[in-house]
Amino acid sequence: MRVSVDRSRCLGSGNCLAWASEVFDQSDDDFLVVVLDETPPEERCEAVEQAARFCPGQAIHVEREK
Repeated sequence: MRVSVDRSRCLGSGNCLAWASEVFDQSDDDFLVVVLDETPPEERCEAVEQAARFCPGQAIHVEREK
């Protein structure tokens, strides 16, 4: 899995942190999403996918490796 974000779409709601705080954080400057781990381990994949699904700005992009 590879995780990326489009910070221009981020609304700063913090939903991603609620789902996967090991993978996402918010910047102290503008409260927008920051990716802590671009290639999270398998055990975090479901939480990351939930974070992407419930992101109100649809700022999180998840690619599954083949």
